[in-house]
Amino acid sequence: MRCAGPAFVRRVLLAVVSLSCVAAACGNAGHGAEAFYRGKQIRLIAGFPVGNDYDVGARLLVKYLPKYIPGAPAVIVQNMPQAASVAAVNYLYAQAPRDGTVFGSFSRNIVNDALTGEPNVRVDPRRLIWLGATSHPARVCVRRSDAPVKTPADLFTHEMIVSAGGASSSLAIVPTVLNKVLHTKFRIVEGYNGMGDSILAAVRGESQGVCASYGQFRIVDQLIREGKLVFLLRAEEAPIPEIPDVPSIFDYAKTDEQRALMRFAFASTEFGRPYAFPPGVPQDRVSVIRKAMADAAHDPQLLAEASRAKLDMTYTPPEMLERLVAKLYETPPALVATIKSILPKEK
Repeated sequence: MRCAGPAFVRRVLLAVVSLSCVAAACGNAGHGAEAFYRGKQIRLIAGFPVGNDYDVGARLLVKYLPKYIPGAPAVIVQNMPQAASVAAVNYLYAQAPRDGTVFGSFSRNIVNDALTGEPNVRVDPRRLIWLGATSHPARVCVRRSDAPVKTPADLFTHEMIVSAGGASSSLAIVPTVLNKVLHTKFRIVEGYNGMGDSILAAVRGESQGVCASYGQFRIVDQLIREGKLVFLLRAEEAPIPEIPDVPSIFDYAKTDEQRALMRFAFASTEFGRPYAFPPGVPQDRVSVIRKAMADAAHDPQLLAEASRAKLDMTYTPPEMLERLVAKLYETPPALVATIKSILPKEK
C-alpha cells in the first residue's frame, strides 16, 4: 500500500482549513448579529396610518419578531403615512440608518410608481434590500345590493359611483385603470380618508361601492354576510379561494394589449405588504432579519391571532420580491409609457 504524497496531503489540509474557515465565518456572523442587536431598538417605518391593514399587519409581525432575532432587540412601529407612504419609502431609501436598525413597510405600488417615473418617488427599487412580505391582497370591487350595476358587464352601460381617497390612492387605482383600459363607467368620488371613510360612504349611500384589497373588507364582514354589500368583480386572473365565484374583470378584455396593461397595473398585488432595508445594510444582518421575518410569519401563535382577526399573513420570501422587481423592469418601454398615461399622476 502506497502512502499519499506530499502534494495530496497539502491539498487535504487546505480543504480542511477552508471548511473550518467557512464554518467559523458562519458562526461568527450569527454571534456578531446577536452582539449587535442585543439591547438595540429596531424601528419599522410604516407608511400608512394607524389601523390601516398595512399597519395592523406590521404591528402583528413586530409583536412576534423579537423572539426570532438574536439578541432579542425591541421592535417599534413608527407611522409615516404622508403621500400614501411615499414619504416613508423616500426616508428609508435616502435617510434611514444603514446598520440594520431601521426597515420599512410601504405601498406595494411603489415599484410601479418608480418604474413609471412618478416625480415624488425618489427610489430605485432594485437597490432596496427586500426582506419578505406578508399577505396576498387580491383586489376586488364591492357594490351595494341596490346599485344599478349588478354584474361586470353592466359597467359598460351603467355608471357606478365608487368612493376613494386621492386620485392616486389604492382605492382609485382599479376603477381608474378599468375606465381607461376597458372603458368601463366608474365615477370616482375622491376626498375620503382611506378605506374606513370610503366604505362608510357606501354604507350611507353616498356612493354605490368601493374597490380595494379583499382583506380590507373584513371590517364590513357582517354586511357582506347579510347581502347588503356584494362582491362585484375581482381584478385578478386567478380565482380568490375565499370567493371563487366572483368573476374576473380579465374576462372582459378584448385584446392582448388590454390584458398586458392590466397585468402590469395590478402586478403590485403580488408584493403583498412588503418589507425592506435601505441599501447598504451589512449582509450578516440582512440574513438574520430575513430569517427572523420568515420564522415570525410562520409562528403558530401569530397565525392563530391573524386568523381570529381575519388578517391575511401569507408569507412571500425576499427572493420572490426580487424576481418581481426584475420582471417589472423588463417591461417594454412602450408599454410603460402607455401605463404612465393611464395611472393617476399626482400623489
